Amino acid sequence: MPSRSSRHGSERHTRRESGRNGERNRRRGRRGPYSVYIYRVLKEMYPDAWISSKAMSIMNSFVNDIVERLAVESARLVRYNNRTTITPRDINSAARLTLPGEVATQAVTHSRVAVAKHTALKHSK
Repeated sequence: MPSRSSRHGSERHTRRESGRNGERNRRRGRRGPYSVYIYRVLKEMYPDAWISSKAMSIMNSFVNDIVERLAVESARLVRYNNRTTITPRDINSAARLTLPGEVATQAVTHSRVAVAKHTALKHSK
C-alpha cells in the first residue's frame, strides 16, 4: 500500500491539472501590486516626498480599480463591434468614456506615445 503522503500528492496533482469537464485550467492574468511604479512616479514628480504604506495601499487599490474599469469597458466595446481582440484603439476609447475630462485627454496622449514607442521597437528588431 502506498504511503499516505504520496497518495495525496498524486491526487492533488491530478486535480490541479484538470478543470471542468477534464479541460486544463486557464491561468488568470497577474494583477500584481503597482506600488513600485507609483513610487517611481512619485519620486520623478516630487523627489523629496514620501508616502506611507497605508497611502500606498490606497493608491494601489485606486490603480487596480481604474485598470479593471478600463478592461471591462474595452471588452464591452469589442463585444459591441463583434470582435475578439482588444486593440489600443479600444483602450483609448474606453479611457475617453471612463475617465473624466483632462485626465482622459492626458491618458490618450500618453498611450499614443507608448504605443508608437512599442511599435518602433518591435519593427527595429
